Amino acid sequence: MLEAGSVAVVGASARPGSFGATLLGQLLAGGHRGPVWPVNPRYERVAGLRCAPSLRDLPEAPDLVAVGLPNERVEDALLDAAAVGARSAVIFASCYEAPRPGAPSLLERLGRIAAEAGMSVCGGNCMGFLNPARSLLVCGFEMPQLPAGGEIAFISHSGSAFSAFAYNNRMLRFNVLVSAGQEINTTAADYLDYALAQPETKVVGMFLEAVRAPAAFRAALDRARAADVPVVVLKVGKRTQARALVAAHSGALAGDDSAYEALFDAYGVVRVGSLDEMADALELFASKRRAAAGGLASIHDSGGERAAFVDAAGDVGVPFARISPATRARLAEVLEDGLLPDNPLDAWGTGNDFERVFESSIRALADDPDTAALAFSVDLTQQEVPETGYVAVAKRTYAETDKPFAVVSNLAAAIAERDAASLRSAGIPVLEGTLTGLSAFRHLFAYRDARARPAPSPPAPVPEPVSARWRARLAAREPVGELEALELLRDYGVPAVRALPAADAAEAVAAGERLGWPVVLKTAAPGVLHKTDAGGVVLGVGSPAAMRDAYAAMAARLGPDALVAEMAAPGVELALGLVRDEQFGPLVMAASGGVLIELVRDRRWALPPLDDAGARRVLDALACRPLLGGVRGGPAADVGSVARALVRLSALALDLGDAIEAMDVNPLIAGPAGCVAVDALVVARDAV
Repeated sequence: MLEAGSVAVVGASARPGSFGATLLGQLLAGGHRGPVWPVNPRYERVAGLRCAPSLRDLPEAPDLVAVGLPNERVEDALLDAAAVGARSAVIFASCYEAPRPGAPSLLERLGRIAAEAGMSVCGGNCMGFLNPARSLLVCGFEMPQLPAGGEIAFISHSGSAFSAFAYNNRMLRFNVLVSAGQEINTTAADYLDYALAQPETKVVGMFLEAVRAPAAFRAALDRARAADVPVVVLKVGKRTQARALVAAHSGALAGDDSAYEALFDAYGVVRVGSLDEMADALELFASKRRAAAGGLASIHDSGGERAAFVDAAGDVGVPFARISPATRARLAEVLEDGLLPDNPLDAWGTGNDFERVFESSIRALADDPDTAALAFSVDLTQQEVPETGYVAVAKRTYAETDKPFAVVSNLAAAIAERDAASLRSAGIPVLEGTLTGLSAFRHLFAYRDARARPAPSPPAPVPEPVSARWRARLAAREPVGELEALELLRDYGVPAVRALPAADAAEAVAAGERLGWPVVLKTAAPGVLHKTDAGGVVLGVGSPAAMRDAYAAMAARLGPDALVAEMAAPGVELALGLVRDEQFGPLVMAASGGVLIELVRDRRWALPPLDDAGARRVLDALACRPLLGGVRGGPAADVGSVARALVRLSALALDLGDAIEAMDVNPLIAGPAGCVAVDALVVARDAV
């Protein structure tokens, strides 16, 4: 498809401005070197080419059929393409038709035709593709003639985003752009595979609405990681909830975005929040310079803008390099009196001999061992004389270092097009905004850190009889009670409190005596999943008399079934969770626990397996993480024990994740002596 030697344009037209005329015109204007066959029974010739009445009248089977027809004629066109042995097709129409009860949709029928014929299909509802590296432009809308030799591949579910990047005015150079549309049978994973196979591809940008081939997409991301090709993704739809599984907190927190959060973290995917942020990230990554250890050094010509830059860096999460005393001494030698030799650096004094001052300062910052990348942060207003001033400073200093280096303009609207083009022609990225530029550097550092992570070591498995016993239990169509849920955790190595059942006051008292006072009394009434919300938990029951009173009150409200559990030592309340994602399988979660779990939504998701380093990375990303270090002189919690619990939960997910719809461990109480699960909920898959 993307390297078609021969192309048939079905619906080619001689009417200026029509879709068929534009489609054919784009193909010819792009300089396609193979046969191009217009197909339309209304014409004998179009654009100087002989026009065939139908695909069946062509001299040979085309590699690609571009279908420029409305919805009601698309199916017949694809049937003809299959009949003549065409290898691929592009369908631009929306492929919508009114639903008919009991009948497959048009998209389904088109997919079946393509599958039976072994054809690759781009679309429907797409804008086609541009492959300037192969002089192949298949698009029914006016597109610029992109130069060959680009190093960025862009794959988009949004036709508008595809068009916007094709028309970008910042010299982003693409080797292939694809508008994937509805992905009848060719998915983002296939296009990513193609992009990675091109030696000129240095970075891939993707605008994703969904992933329709999860296993293939994961495999493609793995190939990108192995090839050191960054994948920059704008994933939309993150606010949409994929499930209404309110039985488990984990299920309620696992919307569409949880799986992508885990997936992207596991494979080191760069995730952006806007097209502007993507453009800055693509430009910085396309420069092919990778960040070493350390942080960002930046140089400014304004104290006020430097302060704004520092504030923004804190918001974005960009660390600054800690420059050495030797670097500070070098800076002090060239800076005017009153300017502090610091990072970030304000190097503008009176403006006298500023080129020398800035060049010397940039060299000193770039040479510092803790500088991983350098930002030349100035408003790139036009220099009075071309190739002087900041343009000359940037070009000379960029050539003297191999560290990532970019000019960051704080106001995109002030950028001088002439000077930006000059810098970009020299290979220097020009990032168009404080926040998006800083985000690009953050992504550069995050990609570095992800590349440095070793592949996770699979957690030690439990004995096969244990796994088999729990798989059989989960397959039974009976609810899993809390006692069993706590036992399941212990069997997989997650510490959990001991608990005993009680059906009357005497059994509750006996359980308290056996476990040791004080204890916790909980309802075990069927259907009461979140006991605290139902008033079904009494803490600190310290004597037989207190137990009889507490049990009588609870039984009167919620029934006689109860359990008695050990009291956990005080500590930080966390939550662990597991959900089964329909696309990517089991996911594990760490979160703020107790009653805060859904209130503050402080959670992180990960794909199993997790090792200790991966589990600690998940925990470190939580907003509540500082609480584990001790608050107001209090003792620190044993973070290692929490990490081990999360690792063991990931082992459970690997073994049983396909049999569990959702699982809560809430709260998991972490203290100086370790952590312990005090409540657990399991929703088996067959029980949903």
